[in-house]
Amino acid sequence: MDAAVATIEVEAANASALAGYEAFCSGGLLGPAQHPVWVRAWIGAMKVDAIIVTVRREGRPLVKLALEVVEKGPFRIARFTGGSHANGNFAALAAGTQVSLMRAEKTALTAALRKARPDIDLVHLSRQNPHFDGVANPLAGLATMTSPNVSLAARLDGGFDALLDRAGRKRKVKHYKKQLSKFKHDGGFSLIEPRTPQEVERLLDAFFTLKGERLRKMGIADIFMDEDLRAFFRTLALASLETAPAPFMLHGLEVGGRVIAVNGLSVTGHSLVYEFSGIDDSDPTTSPGYFLNYNSIDKACSLGKKLYDFSVGDERFKRSWADVETWQFETLLPLGARGRLLALYERSRASAVRSIKSNDRLWQMVKKLRARLGGAQHQSE
Repeated sequence: MDAAVATIEVEAANASALAGYEAFCSGGLLGPAQHPVWVRAWIGAMKVDAIIVTVRREGRPLVKLALEVVEKGPFRIARFTGGSHANGNFAALAAGTQVSLMRAEKTALTAALRKARPDIDLVHLSRQNPHFDGVANPLAGLATMTSPNVSLAARLDGGFDALLDRAGRKRKVKHYKKQLSKFKHDGGFSLIEPRTPQEVERLLDAFFTLKGERLRKMGIADIFMDEDLRAFFRTLALASLETAPAPFMLHGLEVGGRVIAVNGLSVTGHSLVYEFSGIDDSDPTTSPGYFLNYNSIDKACSLGKKLYDFSVGDERFKRSWADVETWQFETLLPLGARGRLLALYERSRASAVRSIKSNDRLWQMVKKLRARLGGAQHQSE
């Protein structure tokens, strides 16, 4: 891109700007959390201070960023709408283009943001995929560091049978059939793909309950207690019912009339993306999460997807299927001295997280300590 003709526009995410963002995204390439349905749902439910950043060349918009401005201690940062819930990020890119923003655009972007929003200290664009559906991320040239957590996925070329052959067919099918038999014995089962608002509400209510219980057992604060966050997921799921193609879907497992597992999945042109799950793990003889994931992956194959993306996080159940490992990247753009100080902290923190998680023994100790402390706190409440 010729820096001499590149211009940066920063505008508040009002009705006009969001309509422009939606029109730009139509037919373009973008990550799941950059979908206009996601962006509108997040801004509306979370009531955030949001902006739309546009990179133009010779008047033509090439890249758009939907960002939210949030407080972090005494600092203010701009990040992708969705915050920690936005994974596998890929900035909205104009249809049929391949763009790489470089140093000149970084300078122009920093200057435009500093002028439009002098209150922002740092732009932190996290968990960005280096490629999406074979296209390079337009922000790859602005990468500051590697994200601290790996992202895992399973290739679906050849269909579900081919994946089973690669991932240990005999063991997986045997376990699946064992669960199938148990669920039938426990009153029968059904897989739920919501088609009505009532079905959406039922699965989300089950997810919030199941996730909350599991997080407490792990010693992790239940962020899903936040009513605004719950409203976001409801809005996202309900709006997706009325959007074609749907950018988001829920997948649930009901046994004996009770929902015991829920998956939340983003839908892209080439993949299903595992965003979250809630499972009932009270019975050690069942594996509802395994059973539902087995069917979710099979569903992705039936839809002709190329990839089942487990998203960020290195977990054993993901490794049992995954054959694609991706290290995403972070972009840190300080807009002043305060921002440079915060960027230094973020880089140090990411390095520490990578070091802890790369040491399996140390990471297991951290998780056990967290669970023990969380359990003790729960008992005292």
